[in-house]
Amino acid sequence: MKKIISIAAVLLLAAAFAFAGGGSDSGAGDGTYKDTITWGQGADVTSFDPHVGKETPAVQVTNHIFDTLVEVDGVTNELVPQVAERWEQLSDVSYRFFIRKGIKFHNGTELTADDVKFSLDRAIASGSVSYIVDFIDNVKIEDSYTVVVTTKAPYAPALRNLAVPFAAIVPKAYVQADPDRFIRQPIGSGPYKFVSWSQNDSVKLEAYEEYYAGPAKTKNLVMKVIPEASQRTIALETGEIDLAYDMTTNDFKIVDANKNLTMYTAPSLSCFYISMNMRKKPFDNKLVRQAITHAIDRQLIIDTVLSGSGEPADAIVAPAVYGYYSTGVPEYNPALSKKLLSDAGYPNGFSCTIWVNNNKDRVEVCQAVVEMLREVGINCKLEVLEFGAFIQRTSAGEHDMGYFGWVTSTKDADYTYYSLEHSSQHGAPGNRSFISDPEVDRLVTTGRTNTDPRIREAAYRDLAVRLADIANNANIVYTEINAGANNKVENFILDPIGYHKLEGVQVRR
Repeated sequence: MKKIISIAAVLLLAAAFAFAGGGSDSGAGDGTYKDTITWGQGADVTSFDPHVGKETPAVQVTNHIFDTLVEVDGVTNELVPQVAERWEQLSDVSYRFFIRKGIKFHNGTELTADDVKFSLDRAIASGSVSYIVDFIDNVKIEDSYTVVVTTKAPYAPALRNLAVPFAAIVPKAYVQADPDRFIRQPIGSGPYKFVSWSQNDSVKLEAYEEYYAGPAKTKNLVMKVIPEASQRTIALETGEIDLAYDMTTNDFKIVDANKNLTMYTAPSLSCFYISMNMRKKPFDNKLVRQAITHAIDRQLIIDTVLSGSGEPADAIVAPAVYGYYSTGVPEYNPALSKKLLSDAGYPNGFSCTIWVNNNKDRVEVCQAVVEMLREVGINCKLEVLEFGAFIQRTSAGEHDMGYFGWVTSTKDADYTYYSLEHSSQHGAPGNRSFISDPEVDRLVTTGRTNTDPRIREAAYRDLAVRLADIANNANIVYTEINAGANNKVENFILDPIGYHKLEGVQVRR
């Protein structure tokens, strides 16, 4: 059975769950439900440190361990309290947060304003996630349960950025006492506490009985690393796992045909794209980059490799994101590609590599791209890397081209444009094309530092047009988010971002 869920339907499901309540219920301990939920995902956690591990496979685990100052309500899409029980905006550049009293970290220590300041300062200093919080100028402690956050300039999505999982609040004393221990044995204040990690195999979590919002409905969570999507499908069929994340289109029919399983799909906030390393020849030549953009038949890839799932991409942000502006999907035109290559000084083409992580759909997309590039004279070799190595080596700029996915977690274009296009964000923060363009920087900054929607939208329109001309990234497809589930799973809500939360989920025996 397949459930195609619109964003509105996701919200209705969340509303139904919210009405039912979030803590433990009468069925939790009477044998009606399993005491463990097991899910399978395609890659391991890259880091348990929320200020480092920003990749979706990491966040799918760590967002159960840590909390943020505020969160986005799944029902209304509005900001609601989490660590901060309330807040007030003091000016265009300052916010006062009142910390909820009595929150305990998993080691029993109380969460205070000191932890909040330490965490935000630490995230700002992180080479991996600073882009999400470096709009902050300073964090001032007023008392043990009150902080004032002052921004460098007016910043419209400030609160939504603070709701992103990599703005998590961590225990200052524990982290400072032994940073390495924190990475191996993470401690947060979230609904689940860390138990164990078997690298490249599994992670085990246990419900935190003293969680401020009440204990989770299921006692244990187990994440299993199953790189091959077909193996995740088999594990779902046999009951080895209850949920399977990020399934490939080849497995959809298998799940749909099984009366005991359900496939959930919904439009996502993700764009998949080829990033061209502008620090390397010939990708420092705009004509070469434009040639590659016009050599790719996006619709054919979607129709064949992706079995019709997804939409051809023009901008690097998806249509559901605030600030999206359509420049039109680049025309598939091999003749134009050949002319551009000739004009660039490569009439006979050139040789290069494209890197991708070991995900079946992504590998198959790149295989199709390699053949399309060969048709215009580019001899491109495909290299498949393990996910952690892929992230590390592309962050270091070792690649010629790389195939990436990016989700706009705040639903605001700044999250993506600043991370992927601003010259201050080269490498690990996200800019793996290593673009460094003063006009792009100016437009990104204009979008970041204005609260007037008209000014922001104009900046993002001009930015989309300029980036389409620069062609540092060849945007390929806006994808759907998906998960397969056993029909005994109750209250599972598909998150359009991909950070599925399981503290309210139960599985009938």
